[in-house]
Amino acid sequence: MPKTPPQHDPAIQVAATEAVAKAEAAATRRRWINLGEFIAVAGLLIAGGSLYLNWSDHRADQADKQVAAVKAQRDSSRFDIRAVPTSNGAALLLQHDDRHPIRDASVTFPSELGIGSKDTVGDTIERGWFEHEMLKATDGAAEKRTGRLPVLITLTYWDGDTPRKTRGIYDIGWKAEGGFPFGRSLKLESLHLHELGGAQARLDAVWASVKPKPKP
Repeated sequence: MPKTPPQHDPAIQVAATEAVAKAEAAATRRRWINLGEFIAVAGLLIAGGSLYLNWSDHRADQADKQVAAVKAQRDSSRFDIRAVPTSNGAALLLQHDDRHPIRDASVTFPSELGIGSKDTVGDTIERGWFEHEMLKATDGAAEKRTGRLPVLITLTYWDGDTPRKTRGIYDIGWKAEGGFPFGRSLKLESLHLHELGGAQARLDAVWASVKPKPKP
């Protein structure tokens, strides 16, 4: 006789179906939990990146402001030595502004001239300090001659209540003219910066390159 197929218990089938459904639901929940965790982590990373960029931009802005403030303060405290000749060319008048009054200034000459240093009185560079030496250096030359005399100027000025100092080698522009029977005279025409800083040795080297050449 043919065998009768086994009969399945309906209760078992229901239980199996429910177990499968629960397993699928649990798997779905796990997938959603994993996705949610990924989204949360990604959100934290994005938020952290935004905070870092904002912080970095803020630091850059602060650094730019500090650089600008330092530059503005440096420009405000800076003093450039300038001078204009008197109408007769007998002196150069040192110029200053209301923010930077001149306290004192010293002018050092090339060693070869044997003049040494002179302190200014009334903020002037006097022709009489070196006229004899320059005329002697150009003696025998043409009646009219121009040239430049390098000098080392050390100047102290006020920046508000703070004394500050500047130092540099400057060229005094001069003109020698005249002759028999009244003799020759020297006129001062200008003052121009040659280079910032400097010392006696450097001044002497500059003078050696620009001093009037003797008549052949």
